[in-house]
Amino acid sequence: MPKIDAPGAEGISEHRLRWYTELPLIVLVYALYSAGRLIVRGDVASAVDHGIGILRFEQHLWLNAEHPLNRLFTEHAWIGVPADFWYASLHYLVTPAILIWLFRSRAVHYRAARAWLMISTMIGLVGFTLLPTCPPRLLSEGHGFVDTMAQYSDYGWWGGEASAPRGLGGMTNQYAAMPSLHVGWALWCGVMLWKYGRTPLAKAAGVAYPLITTIVVMGTANHYFLDAVAGAAVMGVGLLLVRPVRRLTDPLMTRLRTLFARTAVAPSATGAPIVSAGCQTSAGERIPRQRKQSADPGAEPSASPADAGDGAAAPAR
Repeated sequence: MPKIDAPGAEGISEHRLRWYTELPLIVLVYALYSAGRLIVRGDVASAVDHGIGILRFEQHLWLNAEHPLNRLFTEHAWIGVPADFWYASLHYLVTPAILIWLFRSRAVHYRAARAWLMISTMIGLVGFTLLPTCPPRLLSEGHGFVDTMAQYSDYGWWGGEASAPRGLGGMTNQYAAMPSLHVGWALWCGVMLWKYGRTPLAKAAGVAYPLITTIVVMGTANHYFLDAVAGAAVMGVGLLLVRPVRRLTDPLMTRLRTLFARTAVAPSATGAPIVSAGCQTSAGERIPRQRKQSADPGAEPSASPADAGDGAAAPAR
């Protein structure tokens, strides 16, 4: 497996990571991904054909795990309801949480990990464009699938037509099943936890999270097994592209960060105001102290060595 570490720590020290530059970048990429996912909605008939073709190919290879899992989730609400919550929520919560954890605690590895996630996500968008695919839950009843998101919609915040919030189902591309980025993002999270987690619990979560997610996407009839395989493959290709893509984009990002830093911390053109309020300092003083005025009224303040510092000799008497 290619390394996903940053090329060196010197880049981190030279251009420190700032949350106010990282957050807009991540939001922008995700917004572009979401918008692109909507724009590339394919023809429904071809999406259904692709879904049926995948299902038949799996059955030919004896890989059809979707039907038994879907029956299990449908017949047992204590399994189906948590699975629907898992599918509808965790990829929105766990993935950003892992990014934040890397940003705060593993900054040397953060940029490469973030690049891997973003590159793979964009590759997934290409997959949605080239191969619109109807998920099992949207196939006709004769194919034997039950939409658990619709069956258990009264238990959660999602609507019956999609995993989106109620009333927003029309704002999602329901035919973007191939590849499964639910599985792809879960695999990314698992690798991060396994590679950089320091406790056995973190490493166990790194193994369990992508495995359970794979089972959930099939049991809820949202993806085929080959969708999950394609999601893992997309992450593999994205990992291979991290270094060449970073070699192309890092100079531009460096210029942008430098420009932003110069704009944010612009030097003042005016001179510094005098704020000593009559206090004077000498070469031997660390803290300004008020000079004592002469006892004679109207006498000028002395600037003789006697007042120059604590170590100056007292005047002769």
